[in-house]
Amino acid sequence: MIVRRSTRFTTLLVVPAAVTLGMSVPAMAHDGHVDGSTTKAADGDTYQIDLAQLNDSGASGTAMVSVDNNKLTVKIEADGLVPGMPHAQHIHGSTDGHDFRCPDKSADKNGDGIITTAEGLPMYGDINISLTTKGDTSKSSGLAVDRMPVADKDGKLSYSRTITVPHAVAEHIKDLHVVQHGIDPNGNAKYDFGKGKSELDPKLPQEATAPASCGMVKGAAVGSMPAGGVETGSGSTEGVEAPGLLAAGGAAVLAAGGLFVVRRRKYAAVVRHHS
Repeated sequence: MIVRRSTRFTTLLVVPAAVTLGMSVPAMAHDGHVDGSTTKAADGDTYQIDLAQLNDSGASGTAMVSVDNNKLTVKIEADGLVPGMPHAQHIHGSTDGHDFRCPDKSADKNGDGIITTAEGLPMYGDINISLTTKGDTSKSSGLAVDRMPVADKDGKLSYSRTITVPHAVAEHIKDLHVVQHGIDPNGNAKYDFGKGKSELDPKLPQEATAPASCGMVKGAAVGSMPAGGVETGSGSTEGVEAPGLLAAGGAAVLAAGGLFVVRRRKYAAVVRHHS
């Protein structure tokens, strides 16, 4: 693991001794590259995730994830987010060998300049864990924005939580990645309909649900091919089709079971409150 000498990273690590994460270095091959022969995480290992902007959001950050049996500790320090607004965040990816990753601009299938949630899902995969501040963390809480962290007046967000996760998530944390949502293309410090309606629910603005940043575990399984081959989005994104994209000729689909739609009314209420 490469230790970053940034203020954000230093702040992230300065925590009370009772919750300090044990740092360890992933196995290195003789050529100096991280050994990608196995994707299983070892208990006590801590992995770094650098969050990079999506959709020209200006968001960035650092996440640290640590595994102890089926306990997962996640710490996130991010900035450049929409001030005063809730930001849904999740751990995405596959625990069964599919090669999901953070999307690039090619994910913008309709060419409108925004990678929507539905357009990004085939690249970054289904939700494994919803990074809520309290309560349920399953994918059914994917839009539980009343329990998601809120950026401060400067667009900074701090998150820390230890949660119980399925064994497969703990074992394959190196194959997973963090995605944060909520963008502000017109810079008015709120979610509005400047970029149209969300394909998840027309009552919501696209800005509220579009991904703002994404990061993969640093150095994990670099250059290796997962057992299941490269996932193209046809295997695990069955569910509700996005009407707006279908009208434009697209075929993007939402996560299994329409999980993003489950809490749309509560999401809409929270967005209106913070606007």
